[in-house]
Amino acid sequence: MSFWDDLWRGKSANFDSGISASNSIELTKRNPAVSLTKQGAATGNLRVNLSWRMRSSDIGGRRDQGGLLRSPLRMFKPEAVQAHTQSMVNVDLDLGCLYELADGTKGVVQPLGDLLGDLNGAPYVKLSGDDRFGSGSGETLFVNLDQRDAIKRLLIFVYIYDQTPAFDRTHALVTLYPSSGPRIEISLDERAPEARSCAVFSLENVKGQLIVRREVKFVYGFQAELDRLFGWGLQWGRGYKSQASR
Repeated sequence: MSFWDDLWRGKSANFDSGISASNSIELTKRNPAVSLTKQGAATGNLRVNLSWRMRSSDIGGRRDQGGLLRSPLRMFKPEAVQAHTQSMVNVDLDLGCLYELADGTKGVVQPLGDLLGDLNGAPYVKLSGDDRFGSGSGETLFVNLDQRDAIKRLLIFVYIYDQTPAFDRTHALVTLYPSSGPRIEISLDERAPEARSCAVFSLENVKGQLIVRREVKFVYGFQAELDRLFGWGLQWGRGYKSQASR
């Protein structure tokens, strides 16, 4: 049995014997943070999943309601070309993680440069793969919370790799699945048509407590701009995905 199969089996067993998987905590602007420690979920492997789909208004196309009132016959004119063009936009969202360990080590886990991390060794963060089209499984990142004392802070982010900026054309959802207890959901549903990156949430070790905090900060650049915003201090250069992850 593969390593990833063990992780999935472990997750299923925890949810079958604990709180129903239908239970969830949604982090919002009004309720932005939750303590994994207080939830009894600060151990085991934390699974972070990114999934997305096109907004229904883009798939179906939009009609100018005011224009229809002025010219009712417009409703009989086909808009197939415009709607087809909108729905065919391929948005490649990637999941990544900036990390800072307790010993001062800093770095990034992301598909670019094949920096996929390590779960059982530093940085105790592992990216499972790269999904280009937001399928049901999406992209998944694992964090080894059994090594929580070695982790100072993490910043999980999403970015558009090589397509037209279109965060406003997608509905993206980041879901955290702790080893026990309810899942935690963060929606990226704010309109940011020109943004290329978004800091989704931070995970920080604060006086022995693991705190998940909703960030949802869109920026118009890439990882270097997120770095400056959150004070990581890394050196950045142009990165590329390998053929295997494209």
